[in-house]
Amino acid sequence: MKEHLDLLREMTRIRRFEDRCAELYSAAQIRGFLHLYVGEEAVAVGVVSELDAQDSIVSTYRDHGHAIARGVPMDAVMAEMFGKVTGCSRGRGGSMHLFDSSHRFFGGNAIVGGGLPVAVGLALAHVMRGEPRVVACFFGEGAAAEGEFHEALNLAALWRLPVLFCCENNLYAMGTSFAKEHAAPDLALRASSYGLAAWPVDGMDVLAVRDAARRATESIRAGGGPCLLELRTFRFRAHSMYDPERYRDKAEVAKWRDLDPIDRLVAAMRPDFTDDDLAALEAEVVAEIDHAVAAAEAAEIEPVTGLTRFVTSEVTG
Repeated sequence: MKEHLDLLREMTRIRRFEDRCAELYSAAQIRGFLHLYVGEEAVAVGVVSELDAQDSIVSTYRDHGHAIARGVPMDAVMAEMFGKVTGCSRGRGGSMHLFDSSHRFFGGNAIVGGGLPVAVGLALAHVMRGEPRVVACFFGEGAAAEGEFHEALNLAALWRLPVLFCCENNLYAMGTSFAKEHAAPDLALRASSYGLAAWPVDGMDVLAVRDAARRATESIRAGGGPCLLELRTFRFRAHSMYDPERYRDKAEVAKWRDLDPIDRLVAAMRPDFTDDDLAALEAEVVAEIDHAVAAAEAAEIEPVTGLTRFVTSEVTG
């Protein structure tokens, strides 16, 4: 029961954080691009629950859920949304470029597929240093059409690197449906052609994701080489807050909403988990988010005198 509660808490934290970000964006308190993770929470929470503190994570531009599941403080994530100096990237990255090396969270990445070679490089570094670590690399199914996908899987398999490739297949790369983009739709089968262990997973079931991630990480840690999970999921919101979402039928979205990963876990926890328990959990999460928003609003923007820091070399000696 405790493990289920922990998984539910993390999914709820991500869901409510994203809901609040949508409100703040509409109020012009968050600016720039904003890609929300609503509906996909089971993927981040299920995978990250099986990682150790010393493992590494590489993310995408839809990175809030991964960062929060990893343990990056919500205050730091929200402050980054606001562009404040207390943000995890000092307000310089914003929504798409969350980064926290102390949690071994090596970035959101705005380039489709751009995180794949980074993950392979991190894994190679771990091997060369004799570090028994796993690198979890999240990417969307759209990245499977990029050259980096094939190069990264090939090298990882060739060198038997400890990479867990996590393909979040939400069926739509921006506004292009998966069926209209890929001639061979079985991404797990495609990955297996490079010699990787790969299999599809119900990405709307956090317990299924957790079990698959456990099986994969155990194999990787035992020296079995890289694995790929095709996590079949769905984003309930549009690609980004700028997206009018004219490419998806409302009935399709409604069908997937019936598979809400939070609702499914709550149902699995009944009758031991009551409505009062759920209300208490929601209140706890809302209080955490309220605190994060208040802290972000009160934080400072980086002074103009510091804007070139980390951009040009500092004079020394």
